[in-house]
Amino acid sequence: MSTALNVVPTGGALGAQIADIDLTQPLLPDQVGQVRTALLDYGVVFFRNQRISEPDQVRFTSYFGQPVEHVRKQRERPVPEIFIISNLKEDGEPIGALGHGEVSFHSDLSYLRQPGTLSVLYAVEIPQEGGQTQWCNCTAAYADLDSDIKEQIKDLRAVHRHYVEEQNPPEMIHHPVVRTHPETGRKSLYVGPHLTKHIVGMKSGESAELLALLYAHLEQPRFIWTHEWQVGDLVLWDNRPTMHRRLPFPAHQRRLMKRTQIFNDEIPF
Repeated sequence: MSTALNVVPTGGALGAQIADIDLTQPLLPDQVGQVRTALLDYGVVFFRNQRISEPDQVRFTSYFGQPVEHVRKQRERPVPEIFIISNLKEDGEPIGALGHGEVSFHSDLSYLRQPGTLSVLYAVEIPQEGGQTQWCNCTAAYADLDSDIKEQIKDLRAVHRHYVEEQNPPEMIHHPVVRTHPETGRKSLYVGPHLTKHIVGMKSGESAELLALLYAHLEQPRFIWTHEWQVGDLVLWDNRPTMHRRLPFPAHQRRLMKRTQIFNDEIPF
């Protein structure tokens, strides 16, 4: 019996669907290898029509590293590695994080010394309008920079910090503006408006001007792919060569997503 997976590229700046597979069932080792290869090739891979449990999601995530509990504390839950992203409330209290507004481009947990490597998001409920996730191909964006800009930024570092102060470590965290993927060797821009604060060693105005230039470059449509969520979608992405943002949606419409994450195992270089 063939164990070859059906990998279908989106045709956009990045991303591929892996079709015709049931993630309630364990993957064979060669299938895990195929998913990893697709992820390295396309940055984002997604699976539709899944009906997975929380332990299923943790098991899937564990094929690619050690899933760990998010640094942001949430209420007690049966599977602590699951992080709830939702605008829903129970007894007047939010059940998850991030509400209904826009979340601008970022790489997960970049405010940590060992930030996010891979993330997995599973759609349980989605709004009727809005709430799409957009991914940016930061490798393609870097490759397309003018040579003088590449020379200017090649040794620069930027401070990353979360807007909720208690989520930050006590020390100031900075990472390379251009990071190298440890598996592919490809270089990518590693700055985003949500969590990057300033360039180390630059005056405030010069830093803001350079970051604005890089953000405008990253956010060109030719580097971006938009995922239109469906209930039962499971998306796996690599935070090292990509950034992502969540588009806003009406506050009265329900959105419930379950996330697992792998971090604390690499320092960007």
